[in-house]
Amino acid sequence: MGDLIRIHRTRAGLTQKESADRLLISESLMGAYERAERIPSLEFLHDSDRVFDAGGALKACVELVDEEKYSPRFLNWARLQRDARVISGYETMLIPGLLQTEAYAYAVYRSRTPAYTEDEIVRHVGARLERQVVLARDNSPRVGFVIEESILEKALGGPAVLKEQLLHLLDCIERLNHLTVQVVPSDQHTHAGLMGPMQLMNTAEGRSLVYVEAQGGDRLISKPEQVSDLFDLFGMLRAQALNPWESAELIEKKAGQL
Repeated sequence: MGDLIRIHRTRAGLTQKESADRLLISESLMGAYERAERIPSLEFLHDSDRVFDAGGALKACVELVDEEKYSPRFLNWARLQRDARVISGYETMLIPGLLQTEAYAYAVYRSRTPAYTEDEIVRHVGARLERQVVLARDNSPRVGFVIEESILEKALGGPAVLKEQLLHLLDCIERLNHLTVQVVPSDQHTHAGLMGPMQLMNTAEGRSLVYVEAQGGDRLISKPEQVSDLFDLFGMLRAQALNPWESAELIEKKAGQL
């Protein structure tokens, strides 16, 4: 991949610095891509294909880059998510990945046991932040998350990181009309989500899918009767959670306490 980027850059008659300036990245990052020390983002591949007049050769590498970034089971989920009509999720431990700040994402991956190497952490954080572009695309999906109140108090990376994350979450809620976030209060007497977190999706083709991560592995659920049951369960969780306005007030209160 690095050699391919370098070949098309030199064919375009551009230096690394000139290329970096046109692509709005640092010269050091441009060099890291060419030395294959960093996996290029999808945005970089699309932009560099245009800037270097590569005729689609760099854009064609998107699928190869995906395979480097994601586990085999998550790979299809990540690809489908880019064009999804509806994205939903229930989280018990963490702010949803699509809404994480860079500092919070680093704190998440640095907390992993067994530990990732620093290069692996950088790769995973980059992939997570890259997926967030789905929230800003022209035909944005409807997005709804239900999260546990305890997440708002889990100071991964320290209080400053958590406060920045909560303020970012509030900004997303206010700015993105297609996003809703609901919080399940800790004093909830009944709870439909005791089996753990899950991610749900309605694809552009009308399929409904669920992705579940747990100790020992992850799985993509596509069997209609199982998916239907989990979508019903998510509906129950939304009914048990605070409404979006009450949830935003609680998030703001938690941020103010940090």
